[in-house]
Amino acid sequence: MSKKTDVIVVGAGMAGLSCALTLQSAGLDVVVLEAGDRCGGRVQSDRLDGYILDRGFQIYLTAYPEGKRFLDYDKLNFKKFYPGAIVRKDGRFHRVADPLRSPKDIFATLTSPLGKPADKVKVACLQKQLQMESIEDIFDKPECTTYEVLRREGFSRQMIDDFFKPFLGGIFLERDLKTSSHVFEFVFKMLALGDNVLPEQGMQAIPDQLAARLKDGTIEYGQKVEAVKDGSVVLASGKKRSAKVIVLATEQTTALKLLHKEIQANYCSQTSLYFSSDEAPLKEPCLVLNGDGDGYVNNVVVLSNVSPAYAPPGKALTVVSCVGDPPVGDAELENLIRQEMEEWFGASVKGWKHLRTYRVRYSLPAQSPTARNSTFRSYQADENLYLCGDYLETGSINGALKSGRTVASKILSEIFAKVG
Repeated sequence: MSKKTDVIVVGAGMAGLSCALTLQSAGLDVVVLEAGDRCGGRVQSDRLDGYILDRGFQIYLTAYPEGKRFLDYDKLNFKKFYPGAIVRKDGRFHRVADPLRSPKDIFATLTSPLGKPADKVKVACLQKQLQMESIEDIFDKPECTTYEVLRREGFSRQMIDDFFKPFLGGIFLERDLKTSSHVFEFVFKMLALGDNVLPEQGMQAIPDQLAARLKDGTIEYGQKVEAVKDGSVVLASGKKRSAKVIVLATEQTTALKLLHKEIQANYCSQTSLYFSSDEAPLKEPCLVLNGDGDGYVNNVVVLSNVSPAYAPPGKALTVVSCVGDPPVGDAELENLIRQEMEEWFGASVKGWKHLRTYRVRYSLPAQSPTARNSTFRSYQADENLYLCGDYLETGSINGALKSGRTVASKILSEIFAKVG
């Protein structure tokens, strides 16, 4: 009679990988069942004709504490973004730089028409304040929305509209700044402490590195789980797999479906369009933001300026990102985006070649105080049935990694206390 598997982890996203790694390093027999053909969940990249296309524009923050715990940064060979942003406002481009990392741009930042000079000073003060606060202190504070905390810190409405809405909108995938102040202050602390980067070979390199640390055969691909019951999972093939403990490391929507929970999962979407060209529309590895707030475009990046590996030699790769899922078809959306980009960068946009459009419906869990408090957010769903995912922490790679490690620690202490 074969030995019963200790733990089945459903899903090989970031949470599932960190959970499996933690359990396996403690000596447990772990199997990861993944419905798709690769690991990473929402952190994936495709390769097309020599281009690297991340499935939805993403940035990694090197200050993430869980990333430092799980990842080998040197092997990922991170490539840095410019420490700041360029904002398109009233037909012109304006620079907002981190004064501590780009002192040569202090004057341009202070004199830009985005917000008031005092607003730029307040950004630096908020950075310093959050650098000194612990993560635990941030999450112990009374919770409000990001908009409310920005107003409380004294930022003008103009600065909020011109800079924070497009900048944070691209991070949280909502421009109304309803995201929890806890999440905002955590992310702003991470931005202040580290760099914004991309792995040289694309975001897929992050989960690939984690998966490579698991024992051979741990991840079984093409294994879609249709049901969970009585200590077993039922696959789409009809086959049952049993284990002492089951962990659902899926998106919240899938977890709720498998648990038969009549709860609405709240989430945020993003849409990213990739274009190739012979020449880059700008020369810097910089995030370009829509400060006007009109149209579909929220932010633009020439990815090949950040990491040349994202495009073949002599070519440029630009990603244009929209917050949400625009209510038009792909062809119409491409045309509308081209029109907006021509206003920004001129007639050269006519020569851009459209490579692919990604509509990521569930890109992040909604993170307003109301959303975070109204959905199912427990690490344990039933006896020997556990959950992990970024919706249980913060909507980020760090949150996913932390949730996987946290649930693994709970399983080790509550179920396998004698192991290891």
